[in-house]
Amino acid sequence: MSVYEHQLLKVDEDRFCQKKLKALQQHYGSKGVKYYSLVHNGVKFNEHVGVIQVGGLTIEVLPKVDQEGEKSNASWKKGLIDMLTEVGHLKVESSEFAGLKTSNHSLLDLYFELFIFEMEKLLHQGLTKKYRRTEGNVKALKGSLNFTKHIQKNCFHKERFYVNHSVYDKEHDIHAVLYKALLLLQKINSFSGLHSRIGALVLNFPEMPDIRVSSAWFERLRLDRKTQAYHKALQIAKMILLNYHPDIQRGNNDVLAIMFDMNHLWEQFLFVSLRKHLGVGYTVERKKKNDFWEVKGKFKSQLEPDIIIRKKCESDKEEIVHILDAKWKRIKSNKPDIHDLRQMFAYHHYYNAEKTALVYPFSKDPKISLGEFSSYNYECSVLQIQLLDEDEISVSDWQKRIAEEIGKWMDVTLFPKQFQQPLSIQ
Repeated sequence: MSVYEHQLLKVDEDRFCQKKLKALQQHYGSKGVKYYSLVHNGVKFNEHVGVIQVGGLTIEVLPKVDQEGEKSNASWKKGLIDMLTEVGHLKVESSEFAGLKTSNHSLLDLYFELFIFEMEKLLHQGLTKKYRRTEGNVKALKGSLNFTKHIQKNCFHKERFYVNHSVYDKEHDIHAVLYKALLLLQKINSFSGLHSRIGALVLNFPEMPDIRVSSAWFERLRLDRKTQAYHKALQIAKMILLNYHPDIQRGNNDVLAIMFDMNHLWEQFLFVSLRKHLGVGYTVERKKKNDFWEVKGKFKSQLEPDIIIRKKCESDKEEIVHILDAKWKRIKSNKPDIHDLRQMFAYHHYYNAEKTALVYPFSKDPKISLGEFSSYNYECSVLQIQLLDEDEISVSDWQKRIAEEIGKWMDVTLFPKQFQQPLSIQ
């Protein structure tokens, strides 16, 4: 099932039954979740996109900023996958997965297949061994003798020694986490095309003890030269394990939710696109915090522009600063929200910016509306960037076009005739 961000999903007999709604209500709980809210007899999604699996039902939440019918589900799905790939949330490098992008398979199937592909690759390369400490009865004295347990267990077995010693094998935490994710995949996967590959992996991967997985474990994890090849598999395992919520009451309506804030994704995508394609002489920075206001010794407020573009002047002593603020929403009547404009005014003043702009997605031709804050000569524009066209050759072409549009805006003077009417804010 595919829905769009901000869409209302009501219970009906065919697609979304009362039992699935109850599972989502249970998952919502008393604290709530970030990606949907509860309404009468249904749920309402917000600006988060991605995929939610409830029991046997998979709900794909796609981005959308155009009018009804302007772009197809497949087009929005392809755009989402391309954006996730470019910002690093989804590493798609093999042509094996190209068919999944526009097929009837869900985004979750793509994540599962990527995990399986990485696990198969690790098995083919050979699993890494590590040293670990263990204890037990052995027939040759090695390590350190645990005298108390040796007396308890080997009073009548003088040929044995109860020792603490090191073992060099494949049983370590990284493999335990991957094995846990693999067993979970075997349980929740609903795509028949992956069943046999998952089964083969479970048979060929060495059995591991269960391990308690938390976000803290992944934060502490440090990969070295020998374990760097595990990075992609661990990334996907983290997404699967930390976003899985079992149904502890009945056990048949487990919830797996892999969701992304579309505002953050749009901002990340713009940043990556500009850093790749803006050209020589520009420095692109993201989310750079600066103290703005504080009460001494108590708390402070900070300014944090989405994207800062710096360009060295010819004198090489000063630099020109442009600031962008990304907004994933459809702007109405070419009029930004007043709170967004106040924020841009603060950026302009604090960073001594040459220009600032609010950057919105747009499904048709790109638009640049040049505006200023009256009485201050601060230029603040509205940029509407064209989304990926269905006939576009690749996401790289889309990114180049984005960089060209931003570059064009940085080069133009205020209010030239070829652009639209200026946006003047009192």
